[in-house]
Amino acid sequence: MRVDIQLGRGKSARRAYGIDEIALVPGPRTLDPGLADTRMTLGGIEREIPIIASAMDGVVDVKMAVELSKLGSLGVINLEGIQARYEDPEPILDRIAAVGKDDFVPLMQELYSEPVKAELVKRRIQQVKEQGGIAAVSLTPVGALKYGAAVAEAGADLVFIQATVVSTDHLAPEAVDPLDLAKFCAEMPMPVLLGNCVTYDVTMKLMKAGAAGVLVGIGPGAACTSRGVLGVGIPQATAVADCAAARDDFFKETGRYVAIIADGGLVTGGDICKCIACGADGVMIGSPFARAAEAPGRGFHWGMATPSPVLPRGTRIKVGTTGTLEQILRGPAKLDDGTHNFLGALQTSMGTLGAKDIKEMQQVEVVIAPSLLTEGKVYQKAQQLGMGK
Repeated sequence: MRVDIQLGRGKSARRAYGIDEIALVPGPRTLDPGLADTRMTLGGIEREIPIIASAMDGVVDVKMAVELSKLGSLGVINLEGIQARYEDPEPILDRIAAVGKDDFVPLMQELYSEPVKAELVKRRIQQVKEQGGIAAVSLTPVGALKYGAAVAEAGADLVFIQATVVSTDHLAPEAVDPLDLAKFCAEMPMPVLLGNCVTYDVTMKLMKAGAAGVLVGIGPGAACTSRGVLGVGIPQATAVADCAAARDDFFKETGRYVAIIADGGLVTGGDICKCIACGADGVMIGSPFARAAEAPGRGFHWGMATPSPVLPRGTRIKVGTTGTLEQILRGPAKLDDGTHNFLGALQTSMGTLGAKDIKEMQQVEVVIAPSLLTEGKVYQKAQQLGMGK
């Protein structure tokens, strides 16, 4: 039931909730964490770990994509980023890591003014596949018009069409032909995932357009500033629940199940568990993977819209390096704050809640709990340990 709050005369609003405001409630049953089935399927590709590394230049390159595939996860390469603009991205990444904060945005605008090259788009896909990895790549709608043919020719396994907001009803100037999402999904020889969105209605339209998955989240990412610059977004718990409801209704109507991926704002294992409990089939995360020793960002992380020449909507944050990719994804954990061993956290949470698989995890009871992360944690906060960091 929708409950509106009056903001003033003629304007009402609905209360929305973020991940930090909710908690998961154990039921009458528990199970051994080793029995928890965490598998996720995207476009016919099954992964043991329902966690995708974001298509950000500080997070995923060819090496990371291959390693994530081997570990049972998935990494997405940004085909409009550094990897597809420069033959050798390493000196470029060194410059990004070394620049001072006052000169960062101008440097990014300079570096990203180098054009994307179709031959590099193909080569990055081929390099991942040659090393046995899953070649998942990301393009904006404009980029899809330009480089979709190259992606198809190179044989990518999954294509993500991503923008701050993606819709099937896009008004463009007369001189511009917008991307026809339904046509693109139908013509590409591999599954296409679409995003980002935060509402039931748009999710339903994207699924009807042929999406193999829908990405949910506007502005929650650690390096994203869209919410501050544009004032746009819905907190993730509410956004995921609304979009998951569209998925369930679409499945009832058509018999076709389309995965919902919560994208952005998730840092700890608990965040991931709560997003799945809100209805997500998997999650996409950036900053936790940017902290891996193998990550291309040299301990830094920046948003996809950071280098915009007219309106940057991202920044560079220092995340440091806390361990190997395997430690972050599968453990053993070397930190006590929930940012290592995501698979173990998910399995243990599912065991505690009695959820045998992701579908059961999506059905666990959720309560509104603003004090969940602060109750009884005075010493951790004072000493900056564990949940107080």
